[in-house]
Amino acid sequence: MSEARTAILGRLRQAERTGRVPQTPAVTIPVAPALNPDELLGRFLGELAALGVEPHVESSAEAVRARVSAIVAGRRVFSWDPQCLPYDVGSVLPDAIHGPSPREEQASADVGVTGCDAAIAETGSVVLLSGDGRPRAASLLPPVHLAIVRRGDLRFTMGEYFRDRAQAIAGASSCMVVTGPSRTADIELTLTVGVHGPGNVIVVVGP
Repeated sequence: MSEARTAILGRLRQAERTGRVPQTPAVTIPVAPALNPDELLGRFLGELAALGVEPHVESSAEAVRARVSAIVAGRRVFSWDPQCLPYDVGSVLPDAIHGPSPREEQASADVGVTGCDAAIAETGSVVLLSGDGRPRAASLLPPVHLAIVRRGDLRFTMGEYFRDRAQAIAGASSCMVVTGPSRTADIELTLTVGVHGPGNVIVVVGP
């Protein structure tokens, strides 16, 4: 054992004397294209469609509430707390389950309703910061996830969001990035949707 140890330490000392740090080429960080708000929204909607997400674009807060009300009608809802939802959406979810509700009730929900902290046009992703009144389970347990997006929260890249909201991300209990319905594939490459999370994602974009 001592001979092996001596040999290993000898190789390490030799490496320290002869080792070198490889030169890495300079990395060019791509600059996000300058898109106007309509182009940014168009790119986001196009990515949502490619992911199999059901998108809705509304022109007023009232229209957003009407759309949400129509989507959840007759379904059991698990949502973020009303003060955490944009466009006063909580007012049309009077019987919703919230974070403090028993886990059995949360697991029985048909639709999870959340806001979002950013919508990434490049990938069609929505970013959710969890915390008080913003339970992670609302976007994970129900088979349908309904996310409410404010148009002002659109960013082209994830990097832009990280730069703009670094402090908010650091203060959150978790940062989740949702990119379409939950997908998984086994060793035979058989794609299955909705195994580890919602199999249906709906996004309502407001003004």
